[in-house]
Amino acid sequence: MTGTASATVTGERDVRADFPILGERTSRGKRLVYLDSAATSQKPAVVIDAIDRYYREYNANIHRGVYEIAARATDAFEDARAKVARFLNAGEPAEIIWTRNATEAINLVAWSWGGANLRSGDVILVSELEHHSNLVPWQLLAERTDARLRFIPIDDRGELQLDTLDSLLEGCALVAVTHVSNTLGTILPVAEIVARAHAVGAVVLVDGAQAAPHMAVDVRALDADFYVLSAHKMLGPTGIGILYGKRALLEAMPPFLSGGDMIRSVSYERSTFNELPWKFEAGTSNIADAIAFGSALDYLDAYGMENVRAHERALLAYAFERLASLEKRGLALYGPHDPDRSSGVISMNFADIHAHDLASILDTEGICIRAGHHCTMPLMGRLDLAATARASFYLYNDRSDVDALVAGLEKAAAIFRLP
Repeated sequence: MTGTASATVTGERDVRADFPILGERTSRGKRLVYLDSAATSQKPAVVIDAIDRYYREYNANIHRGVYEIAARATDAFEDARAKVARFLNAGEPAEIIWTRNATEAINLVAWSWGGANLRSGDVILVSELEHHSNLVPWQLLAERTDARLRFIPIDDRGELQLDTLDSLLEGCALVAVTHVSNTLGTILPVAEIVARAHAVGAVVLVDGAQAAPHMAVDVRALDADFYVLSAHKMLGPTGIGILYGKRALLEAMPPFLSGGDMIRSVSYERSTFNELPWKFEAGTSNIADAIAFGSALDYLDAYGMENVRAHERALLAYAFERLASLEKRGLALYGPHDPDRSSGVISMNFADIHAHDLASILDTEGICIRAGHHCTMPLMGRLDLAATARASFYLYNDRSDVDALVAGLEKAAAIFRLP
């Protein structure tokens, strides 16, 4: 098994060696330069090994079997939940609900809490930065309940404007905001938003899909009522995510899905439901990937989230410095250009080169970036953009990856004969 990550960011050894895919070459023989971690992160060997070990050594269903490997699977599954609770500084593991991803977690809150609590005329407040997953569920909830949607505006740099927040909060029952923009990297002042929302009695959900992988998150310090994340963006497998919720809110909410494991008793006429957290975990859970996510959190804990953040801030600063040389040739950067206000994402367009063409040219050099609207079509409209090319960094990237990105952009400039 590959060892855990170095606890420093200065490089006692090459962290990339922990990630098998980063040692691969592309079909053109190029070194893989992976700059799409905002879409999904790569996985260290310890996570891959954890999945393999579960299926090879103790594959069994959880919570019901009394035999040895079923007990081992149950213990590993619940131990992973406890690791998530510690990682987020939740009050207790029972406040951690397993879901498929952050999207499902948001939908759980929209259907369960929203359906039980929102009334006609109530206000749902979101920001103009939101991913579709933290917008569409609230649009549908507003339609079902005759609630109203409002939006916290941004400026042209993509930073939140809070001067009108108090008026926007009038009549507000729910605030749902991202912690970090997946398109621009903007870090939102979540603690301030939560405090001001609570002052008017609103409940707050924070979409942490782009924050939890890149910085220390303390849900109790933020005082968030709900916090959601996806494991696959933070070294874990796909198909597993988290809803954190304050116990009092979760206790009062009706189940989202129904069936096995979320029940206490069933008769032909009626059912009663399980205690937290299992009330919200109907059917057989994604056992292997939950356990493997626990291994991902072990890896991040060994590295240190403060080190992840420091490494990415330094890398962003270097990237902004290197990319500045291309701005006179038509490179446009979107979002905050300050590493203290941004997290691991650089969105760009280059002169008249379409974002998809730019991504295709970079791909010939082994450089993986994302091009498109990044599931933020309203934000693209607000910024008057059709698409951007997005490079996103993580703990396994270094300055050589930034240099490769700049070299790839220079190749694109030569192909399109930019001045």
